[in-house]
Amino acid sequence: MSAEQNPRSRENMSLLHEILVTVKNVCVAYFVSFYRFFIPQSPKSVFGDIVLITGSGSGMGRQLAVEFAKRGAVIVLWDIDKEGNNETLTIIEDIGGTAHSFIVDVSDRQAVYRTGEQVRQEVGDVTILINNAGVVTGKSLLESPDHMIERTFDVNLLAHFWTVKCFLPAMLRRNHGHVVNIASSVGLVGVNKLTDYSASKFGVVGFTEVLNYEIVFAGYDQVHTTVVCPSYTKTGMFEGCEMRFPAVIPPLETRATVEKIIQGILTNQHQICIPRLVYVVSVLKTMLPTDAMVEIVKFFGADKFMDTYTGRK
Repeated sequence: MSAEQNPRSRENMSLLHEILVTVKNVCVAYFVSFYRFFIPQSPKSVFGDIVLITGSGSGMGRQLAVEFAKRGAVIVLWDIDKEGNNETLTIIEDIGGTAHSFIVDVSDRQAVYRTGEQVRQEVGDVTILINNAGVVTGKSLLESPDHMIERTFDVNLLAHFWTVKCFLPAMLRRNHGHVVNIASSVGLVGVNKLTDYSASKFGVVGFTEVLNYEIVFAGYDQVHTTVVCPSYTKTGMFEGCEMRFPAVIPPLETRATVEKIIQGILTNQHQICIPRLVYVVSVLKTMLPTDAMVEIVKFFGADKFMDTYTGRK
């Protein structure tokens, strides 16, 4: 064999070896994922962890704060609603938990950085960040005022960038932490008249996916990411909305939804879809023709989902 052919042969063998290793690792990942789908791993302890939750003044954010407090975590409450946030603080203190309340508009980048520094000095380094705050315009694209569209992206998506940039460095230094981003089922499958909201949640899904790549490829194996994609919940955010077959796709109960989210976080699940039907529909969307998906959306009444929207009072 000539000297020219020998290096090429070694290169081909190296590529073949790399392909075989990749196939093996993919198969192992599939097996582990399938196994964990039925038998979740043991939940990790969050006792003593500092858990920061945005949008903690009501709804799912409040329930998440209470549940983490019950598990011995120190809770940092962030919300623009001072009264609601203080109510959450009182609930946590009444059950013997520890919490700190901060009034923050997460759409304000400087306010996030400023208050983040205050949290570090007064409470400590955040080890679990839950980006939960969100807003809904509730109008079609042409009916949505420009400032409301901007507000949707500022709160639902861009705020994630600022909070993660604020708190992730400390997690990486210690190789210990968890970033949880609350997206939505409409961040996987769009719904009529939710153009800005759905687009912002699609952004959250993509943001979390690439953030996980950055963490994993940098070698941090104990810093985790989770994206949560629930259907609509009984928090008031989608007040007045209902699917055509509520028995099939009912509005989610806040407490039950939070329990599933907590379970997913404590077992380091990368993506949590509630109900599990969301997994099926999101896969179908990638396989079916667009016109076929339109018919399915119409059948379940998602085309008229926002027609009766009233929103949180």
